[in-house]
Amino acid sequence: MIKAPSTIEYDKIPSPCFVLEEAHLRANLEWIAEFARMADVKIILALKGFAMFGAFDLVRQYLPGTTASSLNEALLGAREFGGQVHAYCPAYPEDEIEEICDVCCHVTVNSLGQWERFRPLFEARRDRLSVGLRVNPEYSPVETDLYNPCVPGSRLGARAHELSNGLPEGIEGLHVHNLCESDSHALAKTLEQMEKLYGHILGDIRWLNLGGGHLITGDTYDREHGAAVLRAFRERFPNLEIIMEPGSAIAWRTGVLRARVLDVLKPDKRSIAMLDVSIAAHMPDCLEMPYKPRIVGARDAGEGDDSYAVGGLTCLAGDVIGDYAFDSPLQVGDDVVFDDMMHYTMVKTTMFNGVRHPSIGIWRENGTFDLLREFGYEDYRNRLG
Repeated sequence: MIKAPSTIEYDKIPSPCFVLEEAHLRANLEWIAEFARMADVKIILALKGFAMFGAFDLVRQYLPGTTASSLNEALLGAREFGGQVHAYCPAYPEDEIEEICDVCCHVTVNSLGQWERFRPLFEARRDRLSVGLRVNPEYSPVETDLYNPCVPGSRLGARAHELSNGLPEGIEGLHVHNLCESDSHALAKTLEQMEKLYGHILGDIRWLNLGGGHLITGDTYDREHGAAVLRAFRERFPNLEIIMEPGSAIAWRTGVLRARVLDVLKPDKRSIAMLDVSIAAHMPDCLEMPYKPRIVGARDAGEGDDSYAVGGLTCLAGDVIGDYAFDSPLQVGDDVVFDDMMHYTMVKTTMFNGVRHPSIGIWRENGTFDLLREFGYEDYRNRLG
């Protein structure tokens, strides 16, 4: 899916600031809604990837609900989004599970042990709550172990040998999550694995949740192939409702993190640009995955380039994202704009060192800017007791 050029006017936006571009979000949502129609599947928003509730008025025009990984996410989905709320958590705290069940329509457990432990609670809500079990498909295209739920010894999901005799009575669905920004061919391989390992029970359940990681809005995602794969699977198992819950795909390339140069250093042959944001605190996926984000108007530094290592303002020595070359020398006060900073950013930020947290805003389709949230001392203080 090719995005239209950005229309953001950065001189109207404070620094630092996460800026959602409303027109790009709508384009993604229209693309996803069309895929759901083509494939005859239900697609909901995974809050773990994108939980910017200031944009929910737009998102709910296209998606019927949300999926949560905790009580707080479930409450956010119920109170701020509405519609259906689904939940999966690797382990449900005993003092939260009842409230989670009260706000959700679907709850997935990670193990048969959790099913047995909370079975009376689930059965008391059988008229309005559908319970599923997460299973491990023993396949994932994800190469980074930190993000791969199918590594040997994974704690995520029951194994096929545990279900050789079928599912316990009362479990109505299966949940699988093994992808990360993946294409339609990884989806096809996942369904092959599910049929191979769990085909003996797929005819006995009501729904199959394929989790997230489906990069439906990516430039190279083959929608026709993905939809055909899903339709063919449903023809073999017409009893199943298929649910997908992408987070990244919904917010993919829909906004930026606007920053500013605070200082320029040259301790040796290369220069260092110090910004008013932190890579570690404000875009941690860049260090965890790791990956190097695109900076608008910059390129990866090559041989002979007058390059800059772009660093953050915390005291963490490794708060540096990598080397970039710019068309002209950087000066204090210059803008630096990181592209594609809506998914897995705001949901993972910290206030390490007490550095200023980026504001949050939306660049509207009509060319105006809405500043939704600013952060200050009280936000930092109130997190610490």
